[in-house]
Amino acid sequence: MRVTLLSESDHSGGAARAAWRLYCALHDSGLMATMQVARALREEPGVRAIRSGQSQRLRRWAGRLINRLQVTGNQEFHSANVLPSRWHTKLNTSGIDVLNLHWVGGEALSIEDLGRLTKPIVWTLHDMWPFCGAEHYADEDETARWRHGYHAANRTLSARGLDLDRWVWIRKQRAWRQPLHLVSPSRWLAQQAKASALLGQQPVHVIPNPIDLTVFRPYPQAEARARLHLPPNQLLILFGALGGTHNPRKGADLLEAAIGQLPRLIGGRPWCSLIFGQSAPAGVASFGGQPAIWLGHIGEDKLLALLYSAADVMVVPSRQENLPQTATEAQACGCPVVAFDCTGLPDAVLQHRTGFLAKAYDAGDLAHGIRWILDEPTRRRQLGSAAAERARTLWSPVEIARQYQSVFEQALLAHASGQPERRP
Repeated sequence: MRVTLLSESDHSGGAARAAWRLYCALHDSGLMATMQVARALREEPGVRAIRSGQSQRLRRWAGRLINRLQVTGNQEFHSANVLPSRWHTKLNTSGIDVLNLHWVGGEALSIEDLGRLTKPIVWTLHDMWPFCGAEHYADEDETARWRHGYHAANRTLSARGLDLDRWVWIRKQRAWRQPLHLVSPSRWLAQQAKASALLGQQPVHVIPNPIDLTVFRPYPQAEARARLHLPPNQLLILFGALGGTHNPRKGADLLEAAIGQLPRLIGGRPWCSLIFGQSAPAGVASFGGQPAIWLGHIGEDKLLALLYSAADVMVVPSRQENLPQTATEAQACGCPVVAFDCTGLPDAVLQHRTGFLAKAYDAGDLAHGIRWILDEPTRRRQLGSAAAERARTLWSPVEIARQYQSVFEQALLAHASGQPERRP
């Protein structure tokens, strides 16, 4: 079986990294796998860029201009995916058996070109965009537009300008007629897809993202701190996300509020925060009014693994997440995780077994969870050991590749049997 993974990028962002890791897992399992991307950031064997980096940057720039036609309170990234290309024609005439779509926003492929793909399709969901309008994350309440369809009557009153989300959703509804097999890394996102007006009739499989366990594994904490030049005798609280503290969905403001409560909870023991994903704001060496070390962007997996091993606790305070790789990577390295009990985070963290799940969006309970892990070194070691063992069981590339191959075979069989087109 010949499988090609499609992604906007091979390494930029969590979704691209997850797609790359899956490609490696499939390739190592013996499957004839390749990867095609709109822009390649590294020269990797088996990965082909279908356009130059400059061309894709121009497409993304044009996409951002289109997004300005709509004024909305949703600050998440939006993708109208309007610009056509010849990518779909080349894929349709290739010898590929199955296409595995990943994050294809940012004008990687137009919505209409996605609808023109004739190969069996397995679509790995990295966010809500495949069943939403232009937005990649949206509200989950019962009146959410993706649940009922995007109509003029259910637009948010505060939104202005072109109803870009509705326009994009209608284009998806008209263009996407082929059967799809969906894969969600978390139960939460699978449930949202099943509840959506657009893709609710498609089969959904829950398969987590793989982790390279030869890289993401526990390293001796003292050694990791020495190699990264981190304080050897302080409690270290780790937080990291693409864009650092700038993305409201990642919940840095909630963590900041929790950090401000920690001095009275953990007494006089020396501690500080470690923040990766952005450099320190000018003149700032603190976070939440407490000492912090800003580490900037870390693009190398081995350095990330050392960082997780150096930390005493990883905090993932997101308001919405699919299956965050910062949580799974940290646990693979034996670092317990504190997160909110919401969206896909319970799939990543087991309460009181591999970390702590705080009440959703409650900064006080988040602070309590951090203190609960930091309080007892023996408990912290037990949580870390259980987390690493769970990672080896659930997120092994060998196991994930096996599950994906089963879905590929189902998609290929359904396509060969001539399933009728999906009619929304």
